[in-house]
Amino acid sequence: MSNTASSRLAQVASHISDIPPIAQVAGDSVGPRLTNKVAIITGCNSLLGIGRATAQQYAHNGVRALYICDYDATNLPSIAAALQKAYPKSEIHWRQFDASEEKGVKTVVDEAVAKYGRLDVYFANAGVLGTHDIVTETAVESFERTLRVNVVSVFLAIKHASKAMKITSADKPVSGGSIIATASTAGIRSGAGPSDYSASKAGVINLMQTSAYQLSGTNIRCNAICPGLIETGMTSIVFESARKRGTEKKIGQLNPLRRGGVADEIARVALFLASDEASYVNAQAWAVDAGLSGSHPVVPGKLA
Repeated sequence: MSNTASSRLAQVASHISDIPPIAQVAGDSVGPRLTNKVAIITGCNSLLGIGRATAQQYAHNGVRALYICDYDATNLPSIAAALQKAYPKSEIHWRQFDASEEKGVKTVVDEAVAKYGRLDVYFANAGVLGTHDIVTETAVESFERTLRVNVVSVFLAIKHASKAMKITSADKPVSGGSIIATASTAGIRSGAGPSDYSASKAGVINLMQTSAYQLSGTNIRCNAICPGLIETGMTSIVFESARKRGTEKKIGQLNPLRRGGVADEIARVALFLASDEASYVNAQAWAVDAGLSGSHPVVPGKLA
């Protein structure tokens, strides 16, 4: 190396040593992102669902303990067993309860705190599609049920999880956590679902944003994920019918990516929001819909 080059390198090194370090809240993005965290996910029974895919991501990223929950427990034991076998360092539990009933939600939260002394993540993912009737034909009982399952379950998650997330100890010296809820593109604007479902998901978005402000100063973040057309247990009939007709390529034709999504694409966002990498993301409704909600419907190529 020439004397001139050596001199320049010395000058650069001198400048680098003078600048302050970059402030960081999260650890390295390469490697486990949920180490030592305790998490609860509702709506986990579907083999094609967002809940199961998220449970996989959480366990893969080193979650200390994970509770997978659902009203229907048909698949929960096998899902839990598979996760425990693949990720023996994580403690996997399954619990059956109705996420819109307070007793079940409080019980699982209290259990997590009693066993591990903390709760860090609650993903309120349980939900129903509701009725397919138009608003003038929708029964009041059906409308109320959709709101109860989709909105009350999120309210209960916030109510009880936030209290648990405030608990501190030597293991968790600072209050904090991440509450995540599954909303929908249908909650952002009309046209992506029936009236009861759309109203419920709009309620989820507003509830998460309002709660984020009511929990100010606690370091508890509240965010909603708004999926577009994702192949899950609830929507599988759409995808299966299209495959039988040979029209699968038409699925998602209104979004810019021209395709439907898979549950893992939502789970990746749920993983980020659960991790410390999302430490400054709060009160947001994240559309994960291939761009569907980014525009009013248009005919491609017709706008000049």
